[in-house]
Amino acid sequence: MSRIDMAAVVPQAYQAVSGLEKYVQANVDHTVLELVKLRASMLNGCAFCVDMHSRDALAAGESSRRLFAVAAWREAPFFDERERTALALTDAVTRLGEHGVPDEVWDAAAKVWSEKELADLVVAIATINVWNRIAVTSQAQPPTEV
Repeated sequence: MSRIDMAAVVPQAYQAVSGLEKYVQANVDHTVLELVKLRASMLNGCAFCVDMHSRDALAAGESSRRLFAVAAWREAPFFDERERTALALTDAVTRLGEHGVPDEVWDAAAKVWSEKELADLVVAIATINVWNRIAVTSQAQPPTEV
């Protein structure tokens, strides 16, 4: 049982976040986007989003091995350089500390992503973090049966 139905209580705000979601879906590689969404959701402890994005990725043809390995992506051999830099950036932006995103994380991503791709990736990471905070705070629950 969720605490509050944000879409019903603040529909304009919910639609604004949905607009960001539509933007990133149209501008970020789908495979990378699902990995980013899953990783941020894991870091934020968002069961609703972990469930949704793992199911979405599986339905899109992603392998279960890669999805399980997102939890330990640094040690897993299943991700290419672009995916690794996207996951590292996801970790840094999601855990945004006192000193922001480390230069080494940013510089590694900037070597393999164009400026536009990198900007879109930052927006995608920010967007899933907004969704996670809405879902965790409202205690949104994943469906028990799908």
